[in-house]
Amino acid sequence: MSTVPRGFDVTHPDSAGETLLCGFTEFGLAGLSAADYLVQHLAVEQSGHVTTEQLPAVTPFMTGRPRHHTRLYADDDHDVSVLVGELFVPREAAKEFADTLIDWAEGANVDEICVLSGVPVAHGPDEHRPYFVATDDFREHRLEGTDIDPMGGGYLDGINGALAERGLDSTLRVGVLTTPAHARTPDAEATLRLLEAVETLYGLGVDLEPLAAFAEEVEKQYAELSERMQQAEQRQQPEDRMYM
Repeated sequence: MSTVPRGFDVTHPDSAGETLLCGFTEFGLAGLSAADYLVQHLAVEQSGHVTTEQLPAVTPFMTGRPRHHTRLYADDDHDVSVLVGELFVPREAAKEFADTLIDWAEGANVDEICVLSGVPVAHGPDEHRPYFVATDDFREHRLEGTDIDPMGGGYLDGINGALAERGLDSTLRVGVLTTPAHARTPDAEATLRLLEAVETLYGLGVDLEPLAAFAEEVEKQYAELSERMQQAEQRQQPEDRMYM
């Protein structure tokens, strides 16, 4: 098993899929919902998890059964593995989390990390589409020939920013797929756009038709998580300017 002696620890077999798709707890929960949807519809099994002793933990449960807040899913039938992160990681812990994840990934035969993320920006109807922020090697390997546009200038913050920064100096390709998201939880339309972008890039053959029913199913599940996240964000300064 692979562990990293930091505030965050990864427990997972020594290998995973070529690509790690990640959804974290953040505004709108679109990325987290997309990752959760992939897990259910790829029918991959939990194969590892991330733990921490330095943050207040949550213990999610499903049908009365507790589970780890940050879970890794992988199997031999897919070239991708999925990380579902239900723990809100504040800015001050984001770099340590990103370093732990990338250090594990570099030793686990992962070549690429792709983060799915909704972003709280003012936008018009024409901007209801996916965008990317990615290292050059990710762009060349994964994005050439697609109709996904780059995000305009600004700043990546939190885990997304920390992962992208490490990607600049890592052999791992790192990309963030993002789309404008609304405050409602989950934002099913934003989740759908992220999943369509994943399908464009990775061709997983995931059926997106049941997404509306899925969004209704997880709305209650994530309502408390969203409230906790918003309270935590309100206590942080300066004001979030993840993308501009």
